[in-house]
Amino acid sequence: MEILINDFSPGLFVVQTILLLGLIFLLVKFAWKPILTSLNERESGIHDALAAADKARADMQNLQADNEKLLKEARAEREAMLKEAREIKDKMITDSKEQAKVEGDKMLKQAQAAIESEKKAAVADIKNQVAELSVEIAEKVLKEQLSNKDQQLKLVESMLGDVKLN
Repeated sequence: MEILINDFSPGLFVVQTILLLGLIFLLVKFAWKPILTSLNERESGIHDALAAADKARADMQNLQADNEKLLKEARAEREAMLKEAREIKDKMITDSKEQAKVEGDKMLKQAQAAIESEKKAAVADIKNQVAELSVEIAEKVLKEQLSNKDQQLKLVESMLGDVKLN
């Protein structure tokens, strides 16, 4: 240490002090302001970025809430459409069953009417055939009995006797 004190030069000290003060002045005048300005700009940029991130987070939460709401509405609408489709299907099935029953009853009545008509026609035809057969048989019997003159007279007398009795 003694060597440092012995080598001390007041002129050199003054020059170095002036240089140091000049350097500090230059730094304050030209470097500190831009450095402080850039630091302030950076700090405001960070604050703005944080604010934007908070805003984006809030927007995302709002979007998620809106998406959930839309999903719920879509699900409810889908359920309503499915319910309506089921109701329409059930109604169509019921209507088809009723229409089939009505058509079946109508066809059954028509079939019964046709059967009854055919039955009446068959009975009338049978009656006609029986009448024709009866006439033919009576004709043959009468020809047989009336081939003889004595039998013709007996038949006429018996008929006249029947007429008198009535």
